[in-house]
Amino acid sequence: MNRFILAGLLLSAASGVFAEIKMETIEYKQGDTVCEGFLAYDDSISGPRPGVLVVHDWMGNGAFSQKKIQDLAALGYAAFAADIYGKGQRPKDASEAAQYAGKYRGGDRALLRARVNAAFDTFKIIPKVDPSRIAAMGFCFGGTTVLELARSGAPVIGTVTFHGGLSTSAPGDAKNIKGKVLALHGADDPFVKDAEVLAFQQEMRDAKVDWQFVSYGNAVHGFTNPAAGTDNSKGAAYNQKADTRSWAAMRAFFDEIFAK
Repeated sequence: MNRFILAGLLLSAASGVFAEIKMETIEYKQGDTVCEGFLAYDDSISGPRPGVLVVHDWMGNGAFSQKKIQDLAALGYAAFAADIYGKGQRPKDASEAAQYAGKYRGGDRALLRARVNAAFDTFKIIPKVDPSRIAAMGFCFGGTTVLELARSGAPVIGTVTFHGGLSTSAPGDAKNIKGKVLALHGADDPFVKDAEVLAFQQEMRDAKVDWQFVSYGNAVHGFTNPAAGTDNSKGAAYNQKADTRSWAAMRAFFDEIFAK
């Protein structure tokens, strides 16, 4: 495993002590594919702490997912931005992103599960992480991915999807989900149809999963990403209220599942 410090971000803690949020690059493999993940943590905290695996949107493991792991590290978690596409595989535009994501989301779900499980297996052995307290969260394509991680039976104690695709080719696998599930959804998302929402909810009921589903009014797909713009007519757009509310819902969820 290759590691080197990429950057540090100084944040002032409430006590007046400066905490250093550090980021490291971690290379790992799934089969013959080299992947490039990023780890963020507060260096002022000693010992293992709860971990959060973060999966990127369809644009790949870039600035958006890396900002999220820094935000999570500032909350006291160790956070790992997984790489589903592989090192150096980054779409240059939305058209190419659709091809990248489609390979996994609409095509090879077995490969998607293998790729995200490789990230999870890498993350759980990092000394800063408590392997018994790991959650997974993802955005758009990443939301689909973390649900597949949970359906695969990975021992995540909580799964959070932000405006993610909810469908699966194997709904019966929901019986393998070991933790709680929180789905945060744009009520006006044109890409995740009502039928898909209802099928997901029935899947959770049938498998007797401890699940929550929150739908944000006036929000479409991609509501957490400022880069999406603010024009709902495009189908994907940032919504400040939904972004703030969904992050608060995630924090409350993590407070619940990580409580000792």
